[in-house]
Amino acid sequence: MKVLRDEDVQSRPGLQDWRVLAGRLHATFRSGSMTRGIELVRRIGEVAEEMNHHPDVDLRYYRVHVALTTHAAHGLTERDVSLAGRIGAAAAELGMPAEPGRPRAVEIAVDALDIPAVLPFWQAVLGYRTRVGPEQDEAGAVDLEDPDARSPGLWFQQMDLPRPGRGRIHVDVHLPHDEAEARVRAALQAGGHLVSDVYAPSWWVLADAEGNEACVRTWQGRD
Repeated sequence: MKVLRDEDVQSRPGLQDWRVLAGRLHATFRSGSMTRGIELVRRIGEVAEEMNHHPDVDLRYYRVHVALTTHAAHGLTERDVSLAGRIGAAAAELGMPAEPGRPRAVEIAVDALDIPAVLPFWQAVLGYRTRVGPEQDEAGAVDLEDPDARSPGLWFQQMDLPRPGRGRIHVDVHLPHDEAEARVRAALQAGGHLVSDVYAPSWWVLADAEGNEACVRTWQGRD
């Protein structure tokens, strides 16, 4: 099963309501009520069973969030593209507009000198499992994940030397590629400062007034 490039998925016709974030395809649909949201979830379930391909669905009072990936391939495939199209069509039939600026994915990065020494602690205390798959970040691998896919992933970045002048945990915020720069501006206007934009639009490193860091990330520039 061929894994598709993020850029190729995001540019597909018919996926204008979907956004690639952290290796998954996300969409948010505004239902307006719990009852209408349940109806969309029911429709999604029917399509998923028909295709034998099952998304993660998060039902909230006013919205339904959907995330797609092909677990067997450890990435996005044509099955995700096809299912996204059908889910979008079902939402449109029910009169539920998409909100493409709302999806987000959060990861926590731990900078460590001895990753094998600290990783087991985090795995045990969080109840996480080792991530299976070939995904590699520019600075390391996403190493641990919530087995129920409800909480942020945790990954470990190798440090060569101790770094007493900076924090050693930072938050990665994955956003739609067309929302990231606005979020960066909002964070700067809220008192943050830019640490680095050398890798933008793949990611920007920001920090608060005390130096605690957050990376705003997109799918762009990953290949």
